[in-house]
Amino acid sequence: MTTLPTPRGALTPDRPLSDLTWLRVGGPADWLFQPADEADLAEFLAVLPPGVPVFPMGVGSNLIVRDGGIRAVVIRLGRGFNGITVEGGRVTAGAAALDAHVARKAAEAGRDLTFLRTIPGSIGGAVRMNAGCYGHYVADFLKEIRIVTRSGQIETLPAAALNLRYRQSDLPDGAVVIGATFNAPAGDPAALAARMEDQLAKRDASQPTKDRSAGSTFRNPLGRSSTGAADDTHELKAWKVIDEAGMRGARIGGAQMSEMHSNFLINAGGATAADLENLGEEVRKRVFQHSGITLEWEIMRVGEPATK
Repeated sequence: MTTLPTPRGALTPDRPLSDLTWLRVGGPADWLFQPADEADLAEFLAVLPPGVPVFPMGVGSNLIVRDGGIRAVVIRLGRGFNGITVEGGRVTAGAAALDAHVARKAAEAGRDLTFLRTIPGSIGGAVRMNAGCYGHYVADFLKEIRIVTRSGQIETLPAAALNLRYRQSDLPDGAVVIGATFNAPAGDPAALAARMEDQLAKRDASQPTKDRSAGSTFRNPLGRSSTGAADDTHELKAWKVIDEAGMRGARIGGAQMSEMHSNFLINAGGATAADLENLGEEVRKRVFQHSGITLEWEIMRVGEPATK
């Protein structure tokens, strides 16, 4: 592979990624880069040959890395990118800050970002996917983000520039999100804490949080997240159409659609990335045959299959 620049952070060749994803599958990255700070990341990208692809990776909570690995420099942000500050109604978080930590710290300061509490992953991924639950989305609160472009420039983009929509955004190619600022409404800290405890209890009662999963596997055909309200309709929910197609609990190898929540794809033990992706595709096929609905993946799948 092309000779890479020498950064201050850690640059590791042929780094297996399976231990960095919640599903515990995946082959190696050509290189794994863990920058020391923003300047290190910007300087590295500025001199990285333009033909070398990059892939920003969060905590791997919504990701299947295929068994053959990724032919790219995988960029994983760490401690230099996980700060959280609250100034009045503005909450600013580094891209590596966990969604749950941002929700808690905001609540302690009397600011309501409670929708983030049960969303797995980090802020960078939440921005990229316009994450949401209980009827609220990143788009409802996001003011602006900071990125490092593929050419190594640090830029600030307003939320409007991202074209945020259900589980999608438009970020510049190769850009790495390094931080985000939210407009967070005021709330009573005790009431916000109680709301988050209620959200956690509801999640743990309905989702396989103790299994190896990557959160929701498919987007809801309805085009929005569950609201959690009593009047929330179950029609056109991904789990409902999967159930109706008879795929709750379905297995391929070590991969299984959870018995507890049929829109959760889990590594039930010894699954390969191919097992997981093949089971997901079988679910999509069966749902289409049964209802004519084409499920869209919510989990990101990257890399190459294993060579035979």
